[in-house]
Amino acid sequence: MSNLFKHSIAINPRQTLMKITSYVKEDIQASTIKDGIVVVYCPHTTAGITVNENADPDVVHDLIYGFEKVYPTLDSNYKHFEGNSHSHLKSSTIGTSQTFILNNGNLLLGRWQDIYFCEFDGPRDRMFYVKILEG
Repeated sequence: MSNLFKHSIAINPRQTLMKITSYVKEDIQASTIKDGIVVVYCPHTTAGITVNENADPDVVHDLIYGFEKVYPTLDSNYKHFEGNSHSHLKSSTIGTSQTFILNNGNLLLGRWQDIYFCEFDGPRDRMFYVKILEG
């Protein structure tokens, strides 16, 4: 048995990490599945899904800063005609999905963890999926 949920989000900054843990927890509450696996998936090539610290907002700043140092937005050596090669590189590094354990109706996250939608080519209207699998 499984449940699939689709979410649409509007993101204004060019690059940001947006907490989406509350969406996932709402989906879990709406689901009849109490034990299994939760997959959060982003169907975009310039965005991703990650897990990181939720207590200090500077972590989000530092992640974006670090990715920008490794994959700068402006680099004359990029060939992709759309001018967003940096965002493809960042998305590929982060990945487009994360998998979580669901136990007794609870999403197993660490005390300081949240799930983030990572936008690297905004502003955009985006979507992500939450798939809950029993088992």
